[in-house]
Amino acid sequence: MEVILSRAAPLLVPQCGQAQVRGMATLKEIRLRLKSVTNIQKITKSMKMVSAAKYAKAERELKPARQYGHGAKAFYQKAEIAQDKTKPNHLVVVMSSDRGLCGGIHSSIVKHIRAKLEEEGSAVDTKFIIIGDKAKGILQRTLAQNVLISFNDYGKRPPTFSDAALVANTLLNLDYKYDRATLIFNTFKSVISYITTELPLYNPDAIQSAQKIHLYDSLDDDVLKSYNEFSLASLVLFAMKEGACSEQSSRMTAMDAASKNAGEMIGKLTLTFNRTRQAVITRELIEIISGAAAL
Repeated sequence: MEVILSRAAPLLVPQCGQAQVRGMATLKEIRLRLKSVTNIQKITKSMKMVSAAKYAKAERELKPARQYGHGAKAFYQKAEIAQDKTKPNHLVVVMSSDRGLCGGIHSSIVKHIRAKLEEEGSAVDTKFIIIGDKAKGILQRTLAQNVLISFNDYGKRPPTFSDAALVANTLLNLDYKYDRATLIFNTFKSVISYITTELPLYNPDAIQSAQKIHLYDSLDDDVLKSYNEFSLASLVLFAMKEGACSEQSSRMTAMDAASKNAGEMIGKLTLTFNRTRQAVITRELIEIISGAAAL
């Protein structure tokens, strides 16, 4: 340890004792800092404009997708299909994406999941199907053994029904036998707000055991299976569209806040740079006058 400290000591002395010559180093550092913050502000402004265009498109696509989601939910509610929350096997489908720089939209989903796990306790065996690398990266730190399947390369393009059908087929053909399933996603409310929402997903056994499901005419096993597949894909698409719209609005808000913060930093750095430059000029004039007076 003494050898290491003796080697490190000479490196620390020049940094603490070295004086700045005529303030030129300080001016150079401030100039570089000002230039970097200005470049960052240009990037955040560009990202805000791109996010605004993508948000407008996502909001237009969200309106028809909500009709599919609300229609599927209304069918399940009128059929009075319920989940048995006393059974231990619980499957959670996490709706996230691969892209960041959008505030706390991904961390809010993870916080909701962790709060739900603490509420249910250790008696419930919870497994995850994660869509997007952002939520996967956070959950794998402590719950890696609970992740069954993860989907990546999602969020770079607007979600389509093919993406939702892929997730729905994975759920239907899953080897894991789950008693109940929950879809967790962000619901878009306004440009500056979103709500983390839970949506129940029903397996074929729960649908067939519903009391009012047989009130519908000509509802055999094939029709029920086909409708279950379509409604599951519709609910997943509904969650994808809600999450995409929430993400774009959150990114637009985050980039707007970043641009404003960069502008404030540019103003402070400019003021500091001007004051430092004036101090350097004043000190040099004093030295010149003092030298002339001494002669």
